[in-house]
Amino acid sequence: MAETSRSSRFRLRPSEHRVIIFLGDLIAAVGALLGALYTWRQYSLYVLISKGIPEARALRLLSIEPPFWFYFLPAIWLLLLIELYDPHAAANWRKTLRGIAIAALVGLIGYSVVFTTFKDPNSLPRIGVGAFLLYASVLTLIWRLLYIRIYTSPGLLRRVLVVGAGKAGKTLAEMYVLLWPPPFNLVGYIDDDPHKIGRQVYNFPVLAGSDKLVEIIEQQHISDVVVAINGEIRGSTFQALLDIQESGVEIVRMPTMYEELTGRVPIHHLESDWIIRSFVDEARVSGFYEMIKRIIDVLGSLVGMTILAVLTPFIALATILDSGLPVFYSQERLGKGGSVFRIYKFRTMRQDAEMDGKPRLAQKHDPRITRVGNFLRVTRLDELPQFWNVLRGDMSLVGPRAERPELVAEFQKQIPFYRARLLVKPGLTGWAQVNYGYVATVEDTAVKLEYDLYYIKHRSLWLDVFIILRTIGTVLGRRGR
Repeated sequence: MAETSRSSRFRLRPSEHRVIIFLGDLIAAVGALLGALYTWRQYSLYVLISKGIPEARALRLLSIEPPFWFYFLPAIWLLLLIELYDPHAAANWRKTLRGIAIAALVGLIGYSVVFTTFKDPNSLPRIGVGAFLLYASVLTLIWRLLYIRIYTSPGLLRRVLVVGAGKAGKTLAEMYVLLWPPPFNLVGYIDDDPHKIGRQVYNFPVLAGSDKLVEIIEQQHISDVVVAINGEIRGSTFQALLDIQESGVEIVRMPTMYEELTGRVPIHHLESDWIIRSFVDEARVSGFYEMIKRIIDVLGSLVGMTILAVLTPFIALATILDSGLPVFYSQERLGKGGSVFRIYKFRTMRQDAEMDGKPRLAQKHDPRITRVGNFLRVTRLDELPQFWNVLRGDMSLVGPRAERPELVAEFQKQIPFYRARLLVKPGLTGWAQVNYGYVATVEDTAVKLEYDLYYIKHRSLWLDVFIILRTIGTVLGRRGR
């Protein structure tokens, strides 16, 4: 057991991987900054000397400091990589290559637009920014490929054993096989049902009963054990889990591992008192968080209202020419605690979208959406009027999607814990919105609820900022949902 304990120390969890990824990207970005400054200096020196200026004088001219904004390029570069901080995406070389290429392209286009339109004669020549983007792309790519090689090394992956091959254990395997590269090595299962021993769950063997738990852990060098048992655990199994935990093996409940793998809460595998334990005992937020969140909401809504004032005439004209009046529409939605408020949006559907009065969920490629409406949706411009709801306090910048009372009444009959999403204010954007597409079925709605409950359970200023940054990336990439 000592070998297992020592080996598990070097097998990192997703949160630890994120820290390592960030530090590597930061070092690469700072290195790119230094390289860009050196390239700019050498290029400028070459230009001056080629014009006949003596080298000594040229060196004196180069003593001028670059503009202050240049030193913010590493921070901007890290923000452009925001989509690559998910450990599953970071471990995929295709997604990594595409993400870095997109970041470099967006950075180049952004610089070209801003500093060509508002040219500062004292600003750094384009060669400096171009060099930074080139060096940042190459250095980040080298670091990320090195990370992928290390991350996918079998010696550094956690070795996981699941206790329980029932419904919860099978759900965990379903999630695991969808992830590539795998976040850990799933060795197999332990289960006390004699009919399951020797069989397989998604090609993972049920090795033995709980009486062999300690022996299996020693033989297979297990670093983590996932308990996927709903209800009571046998006394002997519970004692065996305590014994292996004392030896250094990490014990994780299935819902916790599910959250780690998917960023969602497994609503079909939760006990009846889960809301009390998660949102009362474990996930209470401080008054400081609520105050700062409200300040950010007010400041963000003021910026949004300014953008709304500028863009409304153009959106209104396009909407009228495409499908006539009205330009705006409003609906009743449920807010925190089930309070009813009226939401405002730009109209994106035909005027007869719900002639029978029955509420329907929007679907991908919904025929009711107009041509202008489709553009407004993919760019999320249709959401701009909701900044008024944020300013009023009906909504927040970040939270679950505001839903109609009729749909909430229907979904809470079919989906467990559905009304739990009303524990916080609805949001202009949210964890579910940036991670999942359109919902057309009850099953899709349940998946989106899992994302919402994950946000409510783990909400923090850092998570709010992360969601806002990902939303900005969604808007710039026209990937709205």
